[in-house]
Amino acid sequence: MDEIRLSVDATNELSKAASEAIQKTHEELEEPAADPKYTVNLGNAKGVIVGDHARQWNTFWELPKSVRRLLIVLLAGVLIAGSTFAVVRWVVPLFAPVYKTTFLIDAAEGDLASVTGALTTVVGNSGERDSQSLRSFGGECGSDENTTQLVGFGTGNRQEIAQAAQSVRQGSKATLQRGIVEAVSDFTTPFSLNAKQVNRIIVVTRHGKDACDPDDEFVQSQIRDRVAAAGLSIEFRFIGYQVSDGGDELTKLATQLKQQEPTFTDSPEELKRVLEWFTTIEPVLRSSQSVVNVLNPTVDKLNSATEAIKNGRFDLADAAMTEARDAVVDFEIKDLDGRTSSAEAVRLRDMAVRLRTLQASVIEAAEQLLDSARSGRNLAEPLAVYSEAADAYNAEAGIMTDELTSLRAKGPGGTR
Repeated sequence: MDEIRLSVDATNELSKAASEAIQKTHEELEEPAADPKYTVNLGNAKGVIVGDHARQWNTFWELPKSVRRLLIVLLAGVLIAGSTFAVVRWVVPLFAPVYKTTFLIDAAEGDLASVTGALTTVVGNSGERDSQSLRSFGGECGSDENTTQLVGFGTGNRQEIAQAAQSVRQGSKATLQRGIVEAVSDFTTPFSLNAKQVNRIIVVTRHGKDACDPDDEFVQSQIRDRVAAAGLSIEFRFIGYQVSDGGDELTKLATQLKQQEPTFTDSPEELKRVLEWFTTIEPVLRSSQSVVNVLNPTVDKLNSATEAIKNGRFDLADAAMTEARDAVVDFEIKDLDGRTSSAEAVRLRDMAVRLRTLQASVIEAAEQLLDSARSGRNLAEPLAVYSEAADAYNAEAGIMTDELTSLRAKGPGGTR
């Protein structure tokens, strides 16, 4: 095979050609590039652009620091206002008391010691969840001190009220009108929570007339108008203690306010009994009666539903059972739980719990009866179970109704 050789001249020519090619490449790289097919101005860009032949313009305004701070403050204010509204509208009412009671006692001339002694004994047995306050009246006409709130509204202040009652000073004149008017105003102070069930004023007075205004009609209308202006439903319980004159005027005042008639007492023992009734027993009676009023109608409807089941009207039975399930008395029983300082409260609370349990058994039996009817099974056995549950409930309801009737009969008659 012939050997291939390159001459020196040929080698030099190749080296020269390679150098020229490298030099040309460097020159091309150093030359400015030709105009692109698309233009993108991304000065201060804060975005993403995708695709050929695209353009992007970004325009930004820088707000002054003072404006930015103002906007932040305004936004924070809106958030705080919204949160505050939610708390006031939905959260705060959860902590409202069941009862809200003002004890308004007459400190004018007379047996003040018996009044304060009765209140001191009775207030300790009031409901744990009740919000209570103490106000006295009696003094000089036109004086700002002729009525005084001694203890403001609050729960758990029973001991404070008892101690304040012992320190009430004797006044000169019975400023009944101003005492009641200011007691009503106590319910409408800012951020004051209304009671879930009852706002009330228990008035213990030895005078049926206001000593500073001889016009009884004017006094009665003034009190009536102030109560109406408060915009609240306020119950009054008037207890007249050793009232020698003015009893008729006190009765007229109760009539003006559309309240039950006053209860008049003569002895310290009778005063204590009546005050205890209004303070501790009446709330127990009210909550217990509410349990009966809620549960009895639903069981009556379930009794009617059994007839609907027999006739194949399952829709009516379903509606009755839904209504029965919605009949909740937990709130009333919880109120009774906080009033177990009296024998009556303990007894009625236990009856209410049993009644609620028996009602649940009636609902369960009704559901089993309905299931059996829908499946076409024989109804003899589930009907017997239902009848037994309903009879047990009705028997307990009758016992509780009799107990409430008996307890109510022991209350003040409202006559002199």
